[in-house]
Amino acid sequence: MDFIFDAFGEAADFLRESSGELGAVVGLTLLVAGIATVVAVTLGVPLGITLGLGRFRGRQLLLTFVNVGMGIPPVLVGLIVLMILWSDGPLGSLDILFTPIAMVIVQIFLALPIAAGVTAGAVSSLSRDAVEQLAALRLGTVRQGIVVVKEVWPGVTAAVAASFGRVVSEVGAVLIVGGNIKGETRVLTTAIVQETRQARFGAALALGLVLLIIAFIVTGTLTWLQSRERADA
Repeated sequence: MDFIFDAFGEAADFLRESSGELGAVVGLTLLVAGIATVVAVTLGVPLGITLGLGRFRGRQLLLTFVNVGMGIPPVLVGLIVLMILWSDGPLGSLDILFTPIAMVIVQIFLALPIAAGVTAGAVSSLSRDAVEQLAALRLGTVRQGIVVVKEVWPGVTAAVAASFGRVVSEVGAVLIVGGNIKGETRVLTTAIVQETRQARFGAALALGLVLLIIAFIVTGTLTWLQSRERADA
């Protein structure tokens, strides 16, 4: 038990003494996860609406790919993106490997299937009457999407929360394409791995607590929005 208490004491010391470096790590974490979530949701929600409402050839296959993508191992995605961005790879000329851009790209691939899959599930739960009424309105694609989002807003909010949770807590893929370079590509999850490998458990615990607080604030806010929507309904 003394070991655990000592770790908490070291965590408190780390938070007091590492404000500058910690702020940079937290800032990059929020930047990378935030951009990846926004892009993934922007692309994934319309895809989910299409899969939930549409009846087109290849829909089942596409839905299968989305479902597989929701559970694909992050390290595999990281490896694939690494090979694509490698100097000899198809996009090696962009020279963005081991940069925050590469980390954003790999996180988009991880979050996109979740945003689409959760949204598709929410849209599929609409009653037949609601779907028929929507079809009778003969709205354009964009306006129809807006109406659907309003109808299944709690589900869309869940898609955002799940997407953010996927990327902000991910370590394997961002470690592969980002390299955990201090001051450049080090985020909270990779920093936790680094500190743990060096047996600096207090620092790792402090970083984990910061990550937990961020996840709690974001998901708590989205959960509040869900509850507010249900109350208004």
